[in-house]
Amino acid sequence: MAPARKPAATASRKAPRKLRLTSLERLEQAAECLRTLAHPHRLRIVQMLLQQDFSVGELALACEIPSHMASEHLRLMQRCGLLSSEKEGRRRFYRIAEEHLANIMACVEARFGSS
Repeated sequence: MAPARKPAATASRKAPRKLRLTSLERLEQAAECLRTLAHPHRLRIVQMLLQQDFSVGELALACEIPSHMASEHLRLMQRCGLLSSEKEGRRRFYRIAEEHLANIMACVEARFGSS
């Protein structure tokens, strides 16, 4: 008995659907922002700022880094539009400006756990 023949790929496939694709220019912007987030201190900062506003010193303390390094991390994330800040007296407080960071952090925490 001869083995059963497989149907031709074109006969068994449905008509191709029109794919929804984001422009490469927009994906370049997304990749730049994701590269900016791809640092453990920056992820910790985002995790904290999703819960409340913090000053540079408070964020530096939580990340166990000097304030000038925390400031640089904050500047990079602000440049991507992920964070905003407001000055109160002599201190500057940072907050989340990009609402989708909560979804990104939820994915990170679901995959890698929290605390």
